[in-house]
Amino acid sequence: MLRKSTDVPKFKPSAEEAGWYATPQGRRQTQREFARALKDGTLIRSTGSKIAKTDPRVLQQLMEQAKRNATRSISIRIPIADLEQAQRIAEKTGIGYQTVLKRAIREGLKRAG
Repeated sequence: MLRKSTDVPKFKPSAEEAGWYATPQGRRQTQREFARALKDGTLIRSTGSKIAKTDPRVLQQLMEQAKRNATRSISIRIPIADLEQAQRIAEKTGIGYQTVLKRAIREGLKRAG
């Protein structure tokens, strides 16, 4: 459910307006406006033409695809022996040890479920 719109203050210089939209409150407002326009089918491209309302299943597929390609930085504690083994494998294969660990995690997740 979308929240009520925040009252956007009236700005004199455009730099002041840009500064407000850069704040957390301004970014939330922009996200709400974008989501509402997407839902209503009134999202407008820069040329001014309207984009047809998109099927929710298509949007869901696009979100899943974006999640597969997106990354998030995390901290994880692993045994030193496992880290050293990943570094040895990385040296042999010529890739980074973090890539070795990411591949091992991905393969393990695929096998698990």
